[in-house]
Amino acid sequence: MNTTVQLHPSLPAFSRIVYGAWRMNDGAGSTPAQALEKIELCLDQGITTFDHADIYGNYSCEQLFGDALRLKPALKSRMQLVSKCDIMLLSDKFPERRVKYYDTSAAHIEASVDSSLRKLGVERLDVLLIHRPDPFMDAAETGDCLDRLVQAGKIGAAGVSNFKAWDWSLLQSFMKTPLVTQQLEISLLERAVFLDGTLAQCQQNKVHPMAWSPLAGGQLFGQSAAALRVQPALERLAKAFGVAPDAVAVAWLLAHPAGILPVMGTNHPARIRALSDAWRVKMDRETWFELWTLAAGQEVP
Repeated sequence: MNTTVQLHPSLPAFSRIVYGAWRMNDGAGSTPAQALEKIELCLDQGITTFDHADIYGNYSCEQLFGDALRLKPALKSRMQLVSKCDIMLLSDKFPERRVKYYDTSAAHIEASVDSSLRKLGVERLDVLLIHRPDPFMDAAETGDCLDRLVQAGKIGAAGVSNFKAWDWSLLQSFMKTPLVTQQLEISLLERAVFLDGTLAQCQQNKVHPMAWSPLAGGQLFGQSAAALRVQPALERLAKAFGVAPDAVAVAWLLAHPAGILPVMGTNHPARIRALSDAWRVKMDRETWFELWTLAAGQEVP
């Protein structure tokens, strides 16, 4: 199984396992030196793709990551950077906002990209994602803006996050450049995209999706009925392959023919070191369906 994937011929190869930076400014991980340690732990095991969004850490994570890279600028050439925009958070950084909303206007997207580049200290984002479907989106304006950002070299390509198949089709219909990925919530406890046409569209378009919350935000190891059904099997397989149970859950995603890229977020160095353990798990078809069946609580029709 390949540990890297080509999202588009114009882009560098991305690591199949992605490090998600949304927690990087939590707790003990709040200094550039500590962030740099996490970055290097990822790079040392071949995890070269890093996932950001303008809003992460109340608009602080991109700056922290950039400050870490300023300690070792040479690392920039070894990584691929993804970021997102369009969510307008209620935040002390923007006290004038009255309500959380989405903004896919050209003016906001361009300003957000410029901010991300400045904070990260780079000249180009490899991929920019529209973070959430915007019910007020002018697809012609948004699509043209994304095309212009690609042509200007500020982003290598554009993609989306949390879109339904029809949202994807609408935006793509107003673009000259291809959308190259779709970031979706996918885990053993969140399987809707396998059946609602979203993942099918990705495969039809030869698009590799990314999976956010691949461990269901930790709920996979909680006390829900579905989690309790699947945990013994995860533990059995973990023991067989000499890994932790979460590596088995990630391997379940990696095994899918859509070429899913799980986005993993943790601040614990020991857990970061173990992210690549998922590659040690051999997931055959029957085992894949065994885990699906346990999570669903019933056999397939």
